[in-house]
Amino acid sequence: MPAHRYSELHTIPFYECNVNNRISIPMLINILILASEHQNEKLGVDQLYLIDKYGIGWVVTSYSIHITELPRKDSVVKMTTRGTSYNRYFAFREFWLHDQDGNELVKVESIWVLMNEKTRKITAIDDDVITPYQSEKVRRVPRLPRPGRIEPEDQMTSKEYQVRWSDIDFNGHVNNSRYPEWMLDSLPMDFLDTHEPTNIDIRFENEVKYGNRVTSSVVVDSSDNDKIKTVHEIKSSDVLSASATIVWKENKAEGQD
Repeated sequence: MPAHRYSELHTIPFYECNVNNRISIPMLINILILASEHQNEKLGVDQLYLIDKYGIGWVVTSYSIHITELPRKDSVVKMTTRGTSYNRYFAFREFWLHDQDGNELVKVESIWVLMNEKTRKITAIDDDVITPYQSEKVRRVPRLPRPGRIEPEDQMTSKEYQVRWSDIDFNGHVNNSRYPEWMLDSLPMDFLDTHEPTNIDIRFENEVKYGNRVTSSVVVDSSDNDKIKTVHEIKSSDVLSASATIVWKENKAEGQD
């Protein structure tokens, strides 16, 4: 039996968009996560249920995001997700974003774990929790690409941030959408104005709490003008919190797309 799919329509409002009137990467992640939360609610295994009954919650460890086109302001998109497969400790979830003509705009692959809310340690995936998704039980879930690393000799630029109250999730740790915000903010505005990502591989390593200071560092590889690549790291007290590799393309002139 195939994994249970969930879909819903979403209109992109102006506050989810960047200066180019396309959905921003952090907001893209947020709306897709919202779709998965709605699926959880529909299946009766939402966040509150898991915490109240088991004291656990889902935590994403990595994304691989493939972007054909970021939707524009006011466009209507179809968000689809499914919990595709799982093994003892890891679950593989997929997301899709389509336009009204059925064209695929974005495909996201992700790896999730169940974490004890008190100890913050990974727990085994119980069959009672995963059964409603009709996910396939496998020996190994797909391995997502690992982001590049910044070496000491690399020419990098960095920015420092203080973790604010508004950065914190219900669990007392930084919301995962904040990491790509910090990563993108380390790049010059003129670059962000004229380029958009085509592929993002991001991995979350260690949680960051309120009051911590984090450093966002980036190395730009522009040896191939048609495929500029940036490597990002977020660290707190020299401990790696998140890393990413982003591949970019130059924006088309207005009217060409």
